[in-house]
Amino acid sequence: MTGQGRNTQPPESPPTPPPSARLVLEDGSVFVGKAFGDTAPRTLDAEVCFNTSLSGYQEVLTDPSYAGQIVTMTCPLIGIYGVNDGDLESSRAQVRGFVVRELSNTASNYRATSKLEDWLADQGVTGISGIDTRALTRKLRTDGALKGVLSTDPDPSDEELVEMAKQARGLVGVNLAKEVSRRDPIRWDEGLGDWSPIQGETPKPIRRFNVVALDCGAKLNILRNLVDCGCDVTVLPYDADPAQINGYKPDGLFISNGPGDPAAVTATIESLKQLRGKLPIFGICLGHQLLSRALGADTFKLKFGHRGGNQPVQNLHTQKVEITSQNHGFAVDIDSLKQAGGEPTHINLNDRTLEGFRHGSEPIFAVQYHPEASPGPHDARYLFDCFIDMMTTGLSPTGEQMDRAQRRRNNVAAAGV
Repeated sequence: MTGQGRNTQPPESPPTPPPSARLVLEDGSVFVGKAFGDTAPRTLDAEVCFNTSLSGYQEVLTDPSYAGQIVTMTCPLIGIYGVNDGDLESSRAQVRGFVVRELSNTASNYRATSKLEDWLADQGVTGISGIDTRALTRKLRTDGALKGVLSTDPDPSDEELVEMAKQARGLVGVNLAKEVSRRDPIRWDEGLGDWSPIQGETPKPIRRFNVVALDCGAKLNILRNLVDCGCDVTVLPYDADPAQINGYKPDGLFISNGPGDPAAVTATIESLKQLRGKLPIFGICLGHQLLSRALGADTFKLKFGHRGGNQPVQNLHTQKVEITSQNHGFAVDIDSLKQAGGEPTHINLNDRTLEGFRHGSEPIFAVQYHPEASPGPHDARYLFDCFIDMMTTGLSPTGEQMDRAQRRRNNVAAAGV
């Protein structure tokens, strides 16, 4: 006979523990942790890198510039505010794999629509948690970026995985822009909306400018910033030829960010060689590198790249320092750029690599970092206004123009006013 008040429900089964996962590097290092996201048995290879941002993991995961990479977050707790549709930087997750120290067991934010691990599972992306990300980051900082494999398959031995890592294709010589670029032209008309700067809107130009954006892996917030500063934007594939670009009668051409080795993106470089001097051209990140190569400059692979929202950059004209968002593994050789007619405008204060340039006689201007942030600070949003100035005057922006644009953005009067 069952007594009154006795719980007759069967006890809940304990949650199934996550499967084991291994991150193995080409130097023989093996990190063992727990899988999350897509935990099906699999082994994937990529270059392993790290990002020093304290937040913004969703923007990182969906940034096309991370295609072909396993990304490690140095912040020790990831996933605490979940995932939402408003913070996507592309239509899907772009990373090959994701590495965290601790995965939050809650999604504590009113904007969250799902937990990070559930979203990654839907996206088919495998993550690994519970490893010493500090030790991994120190290794990458010392030895440089390394190829690796992330495996949830128990069958391969550690030695077999090390060999797979050694044979991984990496990033050098690989055209990843063609893998992330849109294939069909689109009209982009979405502005910043709720993401407008807290200082308020800056004055818009008298007329709107017709801009063609070549999509080498463009982040959505870059396109929003172009619309917000006064551009009507048509997005074309990365390999659109000059005839197709000129068919839209643009006032200016924008070259986007993107992943991989700029030397491998030959179609875009050839188009830029034909278009330089014929219309104003602005480039960000990979666009900066492609413009440099079109001028005749060289690019090279950085030891471990710049990835995070706290990179200090100095504007050589104004002497001001901007804290910037960055994500790149290649850089432009400064001496070869100068020989090609480029004038450095920005420099990285950590390693003195090039962060921006203008052309002395042609309307060409580019920066290596990300003025749209997402994630990161907004110190550099004035650079979009410099693009407007360049389309207005037909000349690359001077130091005085950059100073005025930055002051307008920050509601700061010019010196002596």
